[in-house]
Amino acid sequence: MSTPFSEILRVAVESTPGAIGGAFAASDGEMVDYFSDHDPQEWAIFTAHYGVLMAHIQAALTTCHFGEAQLVMLEHTDLNILVHAVDEGYYALMAVGSPAPLALAITAISRAAHDLRREMS
Repeated sequence: MSTPFSEILRVAVESTPGAIGGAFAASDGEMVDYFSDHDPQEWAIFTAHYGVLMAHIQAALTTCHFGEAQLVMLEHTDLNILVHAVDEGYYALMAVGSPAPLALAITAISRAAHDLRREMS
């Protein structure tokens, strides 16, 4: 069943060559919605782990008075993960196979974060 959140994620994933999925989650790591062909439970665990990383990065930047992170990218051997702040601790995540068209991926996840923020209000 498609929701406004999963539709926003679907557009981001399908507009990014090599993307394997996207997620929208709360600050505690609980997945609100997702778009992926992967097992929903595995995707939720995957999303939560990257949410923990985003929370640690946010805390470190706040401690150093650099402001909050808007976008964090982690490059793994075969996978790139983009985590984008949405609002009130919520975040959007997109996973893209490597090599990845990172400029397209950043544009897509940034647009998705904007649209998710708008849908939240």
